[in-house]
Amino acid sequence: MKAWLLREKTGLGALECAEVAVPEPAAGEVLVRVRFAALNPADYYLAENRYPANPPMPHVLGRDGVGVVERTGAGRFAPGDLVTILRGGTGVSRAGTLAEYVVVPEAELVPKPADWSDEEAAGAALALLTAHQALTQWGPLAPGATVVVSGATGGVGVASIQLGRAMGCRMVGLSRSAEKAARLRELGAELVLDPNDAELVEKMKDFAGRERVALVVDNVAGTLFPKLVAMLGTLGAISCVGRLAGPVPDFNTGTLFFRRNRIGGVSAGAYSAAEAQATWDASLALLRASGARPVVDGVFDFSDVQAAFARLKQGPMGKVLVRVGA
Repeated sequence: MKAWLLREKTGLGALECAEVAVPEPAAGEVLVRVRFAALNPADYYLAENRYPANPPMPHVLGRDGVGVVERTGAGRFAPGDLVTILRGGTGVSRAGTLAEYVVVPEAELVPKPADWSDEEAAGAALALLTAHQALTQWGPLAPGATVVVSGATGGVGVASIQLGRAMGCRMVGLSRSAEKAARLRELGAELVLDPNDAELVEKMKDFAGRERVALVVDNVAGTLFPKLVAMLGTLGAISCVGRLAGPVPDFNTGTLFFRRNRIGGVSAGAYSAAEAQATWDASLALLRASGARPVVDGVFDFSDVQAAFARLKQGPMGKVLVRVGA
Protein backbone atom coordinates (compact mmCIF):
# COMPACT_ATOMS: atom_id res chain seq x y z
CA MET A 1 0.00 0.00 0.00
CA LYS A 2 1.00 3.65 -0.35
CA ALA A 3 1.60 5.69 2.79
CA TRP A 4 3.09 9.05 3.67
CA LEU A 5 5.96 8.28 6.03
CA LEU A 6 7.47 10.78 8.43
CA ARG A 7 11.11 9.71 8.54
CA GLU A 8 12.15 12.03 11.37
CA LYS A 9 10.65 14.83 13.43
CA THR A 10 12.33 17.64 11.51
CA GLY A 11 9.22 19.06 9.86
CA LEU A 12 6.86 18.26 7.03
CA GLY A 13 9.79 18.17 4.63
CA ALA A 14 10.63 14.79 6.15
CA LEU A 15 7.42 13.28 4.69
CA GLU A 16 7.91 10.75 1.90
CA CYS A 17 5.32 8.75 -0.03
CA ALA A 18 6.40 5.09 -0.07
CA GLU A 19 5.16 1.54 -0.56
CA VAL A 20 4.75 -0.40 2.70
CA ALA A 21 3.04 -3.63 3.71
CA VAL A 22 -0.67 -3.61 4.52
CA PRO A 23 -0.97 -3.92 8.32
CA GLU A 24 -2.71 -6.89 9.92
CA PRO A 25 -5.43 -6.37 12.55
CA ALA A 26 -4.90 -8.13 15.87
CA ALA A 27 -7.64 -9.22 18.25
CA GLY A 28 -9.95 -6.28 18.96
CA GLU A 29 -8.69 -4.33 15.92
CA VAL A 30 -10.12 -3.45 12.51
CA LEU A 31 -8.36 -2.95 9.17
CA VAL A 32 -9.90 0.09 7.47
CA ARG A 33 -9.44 1.02 3.81
CA VAL A 34 -9.19 4.81 4.03
CA ARG A 35 -11.34 6.95 1.77
CA PHE A 36 -10.64 10.38 3.21
CA ALA A 37 -8.20 11.60 5.85
CA ALA A 38 -8.43 14.97 7.58
CA LEU A 39 -5.52 17.10 8.77
CA ASN A 40 -5.10 18.78 12.16
CA PRO A 41 -2.52 21.30 13.42
CA ALA A 42 -1.31 18.65 15.87
CA ASP A 43 -0.13 16.62 12.85
CA TYR A 44 2.44 19.19 11.85
CA TYR A 45 3.25 19.94 15.48
CA LEU A 46 4.26 16.29 15.83
CA ALA A 47 6.25 16.47 12.58
CA GLU A 48 8.05 19.56 13.91
CA ASN A 49 8.80 17.90 17.27
CA ARG A 50 6.47 20.29 19.08
CA TYR A 51 3.98 17.68 20.31
CA PRO A 52 4.34 15.38 23.35
CA ALA A 53 4.35 12.11 21.41
CA ASN A 54 7.25 9.90 20.44
CA PRO A 55 6.02 7.24 18.00
CA PRO A 56 8.52 4.90 16.36
CA MET A 57 9.90 6.19 13.08
CA PRO A 58 8.95 6.12 10.31
CA HIS A 59 5.50 7.27 11.37
CA VAL A 60 2.24 7.83 9.48
CA LEU A 61 0.42 11.03 10.46
CA GLY A 62 -3.35 11.52 10.38
CA ARG A 63 -5.82 11.27 13.27
CA ASP A 64 -9.12 11.70 11.46
CA GLY A 65 -10.61 9.69 8.67
CA VAL A 66 -13.47 7.75 7.18
CA GLY A 67 -13.21 4.42 5.39
CA VAL A 68 -14.49 0.94 4.73
CA VAL A 69 -13.93 -2.04 7.02
CA GLU A 70 -11.71 -4.50 5.14
CA ARG A 71 -10.94 -7.09 7.82
CA THR A 72 -11.67 -7.34 11.50
CA GLY A 73 -10.39 -9.22 14.50
CA ALA A 74 -13.39 -8.02 16.48
CA GLY A 75 -17.14 -8.50 16.35
CA ARG A 76 -18.83 -5.10 16.28
CA PHE A 77 -18.16 -4.29 12.61
CA ALA A 78 -18.26 -6.37 9.45
CA PRO A 79 -16.40 -6.05 6.13
CA GLY A 80 -18.00 -3.34 4.02
CA ASP A 81 -19.15 -1.18 6.94
CA LEU A 82 -18.47 2.53 6.61
CA VAL A 83 -16.73 3.84 9.74
CA THR A 84 -15.35 7.05 11.21
CA ILE A 85 -12.29 7.14 13.47
CA LEU A 86 -13.42 8.64 16.75
CA ARG A 87 -10.33 9.17 18.93
CA GLY A 88 -7.32 7.38 20.34
CA GLY A 89 -3.75 6.63 19.34
CA THR A 90 -4.28 6.72 15.57
CA GLY A 91 -1.73 9.11 14.06
CA VAL A 92 -0.13 9.71 17.47
CA SER A 93 1.28 6.54 19.05
CA ARG A 94 0.35 4.29 16.11
CA ALA A 95 0.14 4.67 12.32
CA GLY A 96 -2.43 7.17 11.09
CA THR A 97 -4.76 7.78 8.16
CA LEU A 98 -2.37 9.23 5.56
CA ALA A 99 -2.16 5.72 4.12
CA GLU A 100 -4.36 3.50 2.00
CA TYR A 101 -5.04 1.23 4.99
CA VAL A 102 -4.97 1.80 8.74
CA VAL A 103 -5.51 -0.54 11.69
CA VAL A 104 -7.69 0.93 14.44
CA PRO A 105 -8.90 -0.56 17.76
CA GLU A 106 -12.58 -1.40 17.42
CA ALA A 107 -13.47 0.75 20.45
CA GLU A 108 -12.11 3.82 18.64
CA LEU A 109 -14.45 3.49 15.65
CA VAL A 110 -18.06 4.57 15.13
CA PRO A 111 -20.42 4.01 12.21
CA LYS A 112 -20.26 6.82 9.68
CA PRO A 113 -23.35 9.03 10.13
CA ALA A 114 -25.66 7.92 7.35
CA ASP A 115 -26.90 11.45 6.64
CA TRP A 116 -23.39 12.87 6.12
CA SER A 117 -21.16 12.55 3.11
CA ASP A 118 -17.85 10.72 3.47
CA GLU A 119 -16.09 14.08 3.29
CA GLU A 120 -18.20 15.58 6.09
CA ALA A 121 -17.65 12.56 8.30
CA ALA A 122 -13.90 12.34 7.68
CA GLY A 123 -12.95 15.43 9.63
CA ALA A 124 -15.77 15.71 12.15
CA ALA A 125 -14.81 13.49 15.06
CA LEU A 126 -11.77 15.12 16.63
CA ALA A 127 -13.09 18.64 16.02
CA LEU A 128 -16.47 17.88 17.59
CA LEU A 129 -15.06 16.02 20.59
CA THR A 130 -12.58 18.84 21.23
CA ALA A 131 -15.15 21.60 20.80
CA HIS A 132 -17.71 19.84 23.02
CA GLN A 133 -15.13 19.40 25.78
CA ALA A 134 -14.08 23.05 25.48
CA LEU A 135 -17.67 24.21 25.81
CA THR A 136 -18.73 21.93 28.67
CA GLN A 137 -15.71 21.29 30.89
CA TRP A 138 -16.60 24.13 33.28
CA GLY A 139 -20.20 23.01 33.68
CA PRO A 140 -23.42 23.83 31.81
CA LEU A 141 -23.59 27.20 30.08
CA ALA A 142 -26.60 29.33 30.95
CA PRO A 143 -29.06 29.97 28.11
CA GLY A 144 -27.99 33.14 26.33
CA ALA A 145 -24.46 33.07 27.73
CA THR A 146 -21.89 34.85 25.58
CA VAL A 147 -19.14 32.59 24.23
CA VAL A 148 -16.15 33.86 22.23
CA VAL A 149 -14.20 31.60 19.86
CA SER A 150 -10.75 32.68 18.70
CA GLY A 151 -9.42 31.09 15.55
CA ALA A 152 -13.08 30.56 14.73
CA THR A 153 -12.64 29.45 11.13
CA GLY A 154 -10.57 26.31 11.79
CA GLY A 155 -12.03 22.86 12.37
CA VAL A 156 -12.46 23.22 16.15
CA GLY A 157 -13.49 26.84 15.80
CA VAL A 158 -16.32 26.05 13.39
CA ALA A 159 -17.44 23.10 15.51
CA SER A 160 -17.45 25.34 18.61
CA ILE A 161 -19.63 27.94 16.88
CA GLN A 162 -22.08 25.28 15.72
CA LEU A 163 -22.30 23.38 19.01
CA GLY A 164 -22.43 26.53 21.13
CA ARG A 165 -25.25 27.94 19.03
CA ALA A 166 -27.12 24.65 19.35
CA MET A 167 -26.68 24.88 23.15
CA GLY A 168 -28.46 28.25 23.13
CA CYS A 169 -25.41 30.50 23.57
CA ARG A 170 -24.69 33.83 21.92
CA MET A 171 -21.66 32.95 19.81
CA VAL A 172 -18.93 35.42 18.84
CA GLY A 173 -16.22 34.48 16.36
CA LEU A 174 -12.86 36.16 15.91
CA SER A 175 -11.54 36.29 12.35
CA ARG A 176 -9.46 38.73 10.32
CA SER A 177 -11.18 37.80 7.04
CA ALA A 178 -14.35 39.62 5.97
CA GLU A 179 -15.26 36.73 3.67
CA LYS A 180 -14.88 34.16 6.44
CA ALA A 181 -16.76 36.44 8.84
CA ALA A 182 -19.80 36.26 6.57
CA ARG A 183 -19.58 32.47 6.55
CA LEU A 184 -19.28 32.35 10.36
CA ARG A 185 -22.50 34.36 10.63
CA GLU A 186 -24.21 31.82 8.38
CA LEU A 187 -22.98 29.06 10.70
CA GLY A 188 -24.43 30.68 13.82
CA ALA A 189 -22.12 33.45 15.01
CA GLU A 190 -24.18 36.41 16.19
CA LEU A 191 -21.14 38.67 15.96
CA VAL A 192 -17.73 38.40 14.26
CA LEU A 193 -14.86 40.70 15.20
CA ASP A 194 -11.32 41.21 13.95
CA PRO A 195 -8.90 40.08 16.68
CA ASN A 196 -6.55 42.90 15.66
CA ASP A 197 -9.20 45.58 16.25
CA ALA A 198 -7.80 48.10 18.75
CA GLU A 199 -11.28 48.34 20.32
CA LEU A 200 -11.85 44.57 20.50
CA VAL A 201 -12.31 44.35 24.28
CA GLU A 202 -14.60 47.37 24.43
CA LYS A 203 -16.76 46.06 21.59
CA MET A 204 -17.07 42.73 23.33
CA LYS A 205 -18.07 44.35 26.60
CA ASP A 206 -20.73 46.38 24.79
CA PHE A 207 -22.09 43.26 23.10
CA ALA A 208 -22.08 41.00 26.15
CA GLY A 209 -23.52 43.56 28.55
CA ARG A 210 -23.22 43.53 32.34
CA GLU A 211 -22.58 39.78 32.58
CA ARG A 212 -19.71 40.01 30.10
CA VAL A 213 -18.25 36.87 28.49
CA ALA A 214 -18.95 33.51 30.15
CA LEU A 215 -16.47 31.42 28.16
CA VAL A 216 -13.70 31.75 25.60
CA VAL A 217 -12.66 28.83 23.40
CA ASP A 218 -9.11 29.83 22.53
CA ASN A 219 -7.34 28.28 19.57
CA VAL A 220 -4.74 31.03 19.22
CA ALA A 221 -2.99 32.12 22.47
CA GLY A 222 -0.11 34.55 21.75
CA THR A 223 -0.53 38.26 22.36
CA LEU A 224 -4.33 37.98 22.02
CA PHE A 225 -4.68 36.00 25.25
CA PRO A 226 -4.65 38.92 27.75
CA LYS A 227 -7.43 40.58 25.74
CA LEU A 228 -9.49 37.43 26.01
CA VAL A 229 -9.06 37.45 29.78
CA ALA A 230 -10.15 41.10 29.89
CA MET A 231 -13.48 40.16 28.26
CA LEU A 232 -14.47 37.66 30.97
CA GLY A 233 -17.15 38.18 33.56
CA THR A 234 -17.20 36.81 37.10
CA LEU A 235 -16.30 33.10 37.06
CA GLY A 236 -15.71 33.39 33.33
CA ALA A 237 -13.38 30.76 31.92
CA ILE A 238 -11.02 30.11 29.02
CA SER A 239 -10.72 26.67 27.45
CA CYS A 240 -7.29 26.48 25.84
CA VAL A 241 -7.40 24.36 22.69
CA GLY A 242 -4.43 25.56 20.64
CA ARG A 243 -1.62 28.07 20.37
CA LEU A 244 -1.49 28.95 16.69
CA ALA A 245 0.04 32.34 17.54
CA GLY A 246 2.63 30.87 19.90
CA PRO A 247 3.20 31.34 23.63
CA VAL A 248 1.56 34.02 25.74
CA PRO A 249 4.19 36.67 26.59
CA ASP A 250 4.44 38.24 30.05
CA PHE A 251 1.03 37.13 31.29
CA ASN A 252 -0.11 38.82 34.51
CA THR A 253 -1.95 36.26 36.66
CA GLY A 254 -3.28 39.14 38.75
CA THR A 255 -5.84 39.80 36.00
CA LEU A 256 -7.58 36.59 37.08
CA PHE A 257 -8.07 37.44 40.74
CA PHE A 258 -11.05 39.70 41.27
CA ARG A 259 -13.43 38.02 38.80
CA ARG A 260 -12.20 34.56 39.85
CA ASN A 261 -11.47 33.64 36.27
CA ARG A 262 -10.40 30.13 35.31
CA ILE A 263 -8.09 28.77 32.61
CA GLY A 264 -7.89 25.11 31.61
CA GLY A 265 -6.53 22.93 28.86
CA VAL A 266 -8.57 20.82 26.44
CA SER A 267 -7.60 17.34 25.22
CA ALA A 268 -10.05 14.99 23.56
CA GLY A 269 -7.34 12.33 23.80
CA ALA A 270 -7.96 12.24 27.56
CA TYR A 271 -11.39 10.73 27.00
CA SER A 272 -11.93 7.04 27.60
CA ALA A 273 -13.57 5.15 24.75
CA ALA A 274 -16.91 5.33 26.59
CA GLU A 275 -16.56 9.07 27.22
CA ALA A 276 -15.65 9.68 23.59
CA GLN A 277 -18.69 7.71 22.43
CA ALA A 278 -21.02 9.63 24.75
CA THR A 279 -19.58 12.97 23.63
CA TRP A 280 -19.88 11.97 19.98
CA ASP A 281 -23.53 11.01 20.48
CA ALA A 282 -24.25 14.29 22.29
CA SER A 283 -22.54 16.31 19.56
CA LEU A 284 -24.46 14.57 16.78
CA ALA A 285 -27.74 15.21 18.61
CA LEU A 286 -26.95 18.92 18.93
CA LEU A 287 -25.98 19.30 15.27
CA ARG A 288 -29.03 17.44 14.03
CA ALA A 289 -31.38 19.41 16.26
CA SER A 290 -29.98 22.67 14.88
CA GLY A 291 -29.63 21.51 11.28
CA ALA A 292 -25.86 22.08 11.26
CA ARG A 293 -23.38 19.93 9.32
CA PRO A 294 -19.58 19.64 9.30
CA VAL A 295 -17.80 22.19 7.11
CA VAL A 296 -15.15 21.10 4.59
CA ASP A 297 -12.68 23.71 3.36
CA GLY A 298 -11.16 21.66 0.55
CA VAL A 299 -10.13 18.21 -0.63
CA PHE A 300 -6.62 17.43 -1.90
CA ASP A 301 -5.38 14.41 -3.81
CA PHE A 302 -3.22 11.88 -1.97
CA SER A 303 -0.20 13.00 -3.99
CA ASP A 304 -0.73 16.60 -2.81
CA VAL A 305 -0.36 16.10 0.95
CA GLN A 306 2.21 18.90 1.18
CA ALA A 307 -0.22 21.30 -0.49
CA ALA A 308 -2.94 20.19 1.93
CA PHE A 309 -0.70 20.98 4.90
CA ALA A 310 0.15 24.34 3.35
CA ARG A 311 -3.57 25.13 3.17
CA LEU A 312 -3.99 24.09 6.80
CA LYS A 313 -1.23 26.49 7.83
CA GLN A 314 -2.77 29.32 5.79
CA GLY A 315 -5.97 29.15 7.82
CA PRO A 316 -8.87 27.20 6.31
CA MET A 317 -12.63 27.63 6.64
CA GLY A 318 -13.41 24.25 8.20
CA LYS A 319 -11.53 21.00 7.65
CA VAL A 320 -8.79 20.22 5.12
CA LEU A 321 -9.11 16.71 3.68
CA VAL A 322 -6.98 14.32 1.67
CA ARG A 323 -8.65 11.93 -0.75
CA VAL A 324 -6.91 8.60 -0.15
CA GLY A 325 -8.94 5.96 -2.00
CA ALA A 326 -12.31 5.01 -3.45
